[in-house]
Amino acid sequence: MDLQYSDADRAFRERARSWLATAVPREPRPAHGAAAAQFDRDWQRKQYEHGWAGVAWPKEFGGLGLTGLQQVIWYEELARARAPHYINTTYIALMHAGPTLIARGTEEQKAFHLPKILSGEALWCQGFSEPNAGSDLASLKTRGRVEGDAIFVNGSKMWTTDAKYADYQELLIRTDPASERHKGLTWLIGDMKAPGIDIKPIRTMLQDEHVNLVFYDEVRIPLADVVGEVNKGWSTALSTLSFERGLGFIGDQLDLYERVCRAIDLAGKVRLETGKLAIEDDGIAQKLASLKADALAIRSMTLAHITESDRTGDPGPKGSLMKLIVTATHKGLSETVGEMLGWDFLEFDGDRSTHPWTYDYLWSWVFTISGGTSEIQREITADRLLELPRAR
Repeated sequence: MDLQYSDADRAFRERARSWLATAVPREPRPAHGAAAAQFDRDWQRKQYEHGWAGVAWPKEFGGLGLTGLQQVIWYEELARARAPHYINTTYIALMHAGPTLIARGTEEQKAFHLPKILSGEALWCQGFSEPNAGSDLASLKTRGRVEGDAIFVNGSKMWTTDAKYADYQELLIRTDPASERHKGLTWLIGDMKAPGIDIKPIRTMLQDEHVNLVFYDEVRIPLADVVGEVNKGWSTALSTLSFERGLGFIGDQLDLYERVCRAIDLAGKVRLETGKLAIEDDGIAQKLASLKADALAIRSMTLAHITESDRTGDPGPKGSLMKLIVTATHKGLSETVGEMLGWDFLEFDGDRSTHPWTYDYLWSWVFTISGGTSEIQREITADRLLELPRAR
């Protein structure tokens, strides 16, 4: 594998760096609510209007049609420029709803939804997990009844991120009442403004309400909004999950190195209760060195994964292994910074811009669940990478 950047890659990096130098918003993103969602829409719209939206989306669907490696460069430059974090209210639309429509949607669905996603006009949420079907997604109970040209949905979804601000939802339901597990499921485009949808926010330890419980009471969804086929939605869902688990977190993987470097810089400025600089403590210095080595290894593995995905056209199961490693490194970095900052680390008002390290520490626990729990990622790694006997 050749990890040398081509002349085209280097030229792309210079263009990206030059644009970001003047384009990145100077004001911090609002911590919560509708103002945060509008900030995300505005930032996405700005990228779209200046030709930087969908760097790895095919040109025929409004993207730049660039290589996966150039997408890596883009994320590296976003981190370097301290641009708004890419995991925001536009994430689901851009990173897996849009790619799922490109791979499995009808021409009409693509023509209507993809431009709205790229421009930030439409935000999406994900309706997969349920109160009793989280990691074991195939046990979901939310049901749909096919009548005429529509499906009527009843049930509930849990942990639905940013449902209050979403325009559409990638919704997985059971349309064959006699089916079990992976059979009889259907993947739908749900209009979040449709009658019969009731959203109940859930307040978390991050002091926000970005996750929600969503109830469906006879919600009518046209059959034209089925992605794939009725009762064969598990296949479409696997496409969605492959985008989410495969390349959906590469921005976090690459941002990690910048965060480790910032932690090392911080260690040279803050003093421990003993009075000495944090970097002068042998234990902390050793942890930071190990974290930097891990972050460099993660970057190399990310480049290798991207190169393989470009060659095969399939993200494959290695994203699960990467997510496990990144999650552990995130937690280790946050805990080390907490050790450096002492009691100040416990001060948190829910605003990421004013307490970034505490926010990232709390988010590191969310990271063990979002996109599939660490237990599920281990099972995928064991089954599909190591070919060990299946646990269930």
